[in-house]
Amino acid sequence: MVSGQRAPTLKEIARRAGVHVSTASRVLRQSEPADGWSASALRVREVADQLGYQRNVWAASLRTRRTTTIGVVMTRLTDGVVATTYQGIEHAATRAGYSVLLSSPPDEEAAQRRAIELLVGRQVDGLLLSGLHRPGRDFVESLRVGDLPMLTLTRHADAGLPFVGGDDVRGGRIAARHLLERGHTDLAVIGGPGHATTATDRLRGFRAQLADAGITLSDDRIVASDFEVHGGTAAGRALLDRPDRPRAIFAVSDTIAIGVLGVARDLGLRIPDDLALIGYNDIPVAAQLPVPLTTVRSPAREIGETAVRGLLDLAAGRNVESRRLPVELMVRGST
Repeated sequence: MVSGQRAPTLKEIARRAGVHVSTASRVLRQSEPADGWSASALRVREVADQLGYQRNVWAASLRTRRTTTIGVVMTRLTDGVVATTYQGIEHAATRAGYSVLLSSPPDEEAAQRRAIELLVGRQVDGLLLSGLHRPGRDFVESLRVGDLPMLTLTRHADAGLPFVGGDDVRGGRIAARHLLERGHTDLAVIGGPGHATTATDRLRGFRAQLADAGITLSDDRIVASDFEVHGGTAAGRALLDRPDRPRAIFAVSDTIAIGVLGVARDLGLRIPDDLALIGYNDIPVAAQLPVPLTTVRSPAREIGETAVRGLLDLAAGRNVESRRLPVELMVRGST
């Protein structure tokens, strides 16, 4: 709308779009349906954009007691895959006519609780929680949020909430199968932190696939770490700076794998001749490393978009089933 020009009315939008006023009103105040906009609804929204229509969010919130705002608690936002997931959240929320209030606390329960309380105080219409620690049910039940809709994404945390994430158990199986097909049986895992179900599910899938092949992964071949590069460095050195080092490592995140690559370089190990390495997530830099990293791609942006749609369905009173989205092996030079 040009400065100084009066705002278009719903009646004008409806007339130009060839629909009833009530139809135009409904289309412009509701979020995008799960099966997408109809042709007439798309026409209404296109005309509204052309005329510069802007919904009065404050007036609408007074009438409906909704703020058209989603609260998001997302730890580790500096991680590429987490940032990509957030892009999906922002995109889907904007398309649905919602704004996003983001809090990115440290990966600690007390900090996450404070972030949740802050967002609830801002009267958001629902919460997306991406960094819950396992087991998360007691934590969730202790939150004073009333009947506010909540959905977890990426980490389900055994929290008893609807969940959207990648199929991490299957991803772990895919990683193990690939290394076995490459002829590797002397294997190790850098398993990430035990409080993250992304890490524990990937490890569980990896071990299950090895068990199917008659291989047992001993406890001394599994090293915990955090998700950062320095965690991969410390765990990689613990596994590799010894005479009985493994010949292949599965790292449950690409950032961990990057730390392992640095250790291998320092020890004079050639990738993949002396050490095969597979990561997880397929962050953008994975394909650009000196030895491109084989990894399991998680659909990060789709996870964010799907989570928003699920949360809005919950807010509308609809049942929402948890979803595990497909993951994909990206074979590169490190294996």
